[in-house]
Amino acid sequence: KVGWYNAVVQSAFHLPYPDDTLAFVVLSTPSMFEKALKPFVNKERLKIIRDPVDQCVSHHLSRLKEKFPDQTVDIMFDYEILPNRKPKFLAQTAAHVAGAAYYYQRKDVKLDPWGKKKIFGVCIHPRYGGWFAIRGLLLFPDIQVPFLEQSAPVDCVSTEQQRIELLEQFNFHWQDTRYRDIIEVKEKYSEEQKAYFATPPAERFKLLGLTQ
Repeated sequence: KVGWYNAVVQSAFHLPYPDDTLAFVVLSTPSMFEKALKPFVNKERLKIIRDPVDQCVSHHLSRLKEKFPDQTVDIMFDYEILPNRKPKFLAQTAAHVAGAAYYYQRKDVKLDPWGKKKIFGVCIHPRYGGWFAIRGLLLFPDIQVPFLEQSAPVDCVSTEQQRIELLEQFNFHWQDTRYRDIIEVKEKYSEEQKAYFATPPAERFKLLGLTQ
């Protein structure tokens, strides 16, 4: 419900819907690269593709919207920003309140070892660890669900030491991707997908057989 999200974010990030409005957080799993992105790129090869992942997600969520012709469906994408340069919604907070993935933050560590350093939080999924992404929100303004009960996300990084290790790796060593494997995962990115996301954005087109 929208109210779960609005209750924990600053007013600047409130979603302009009644508290009981139904919403879904959209995640991409590790197999999205092979099952959705590569087929999308092959199909759209002759069209202008500026950002393959964003356009692929937009394509599939727009198709999903068409499945509900009698409903108003609003879509917010993780890459959208407001005129003030702030994101349209806080993706990791949304995933946490929806019960999709646990958002580990500095406040989850009792004995904070970082002093004045800026420490960013990160979501971990109980099945995929850090090998997933939050892609958007689907909102149904005409559907109110006052009866919907909130489910807490799975706290899969439960010890103090693990949480410190996770936030250390994410903030200071994120490029080596160790933070993604903080727990034992059921599925992770393929080697091809790892190489794709490790490549600077401007050079990724070549990996997909595209030219800019």
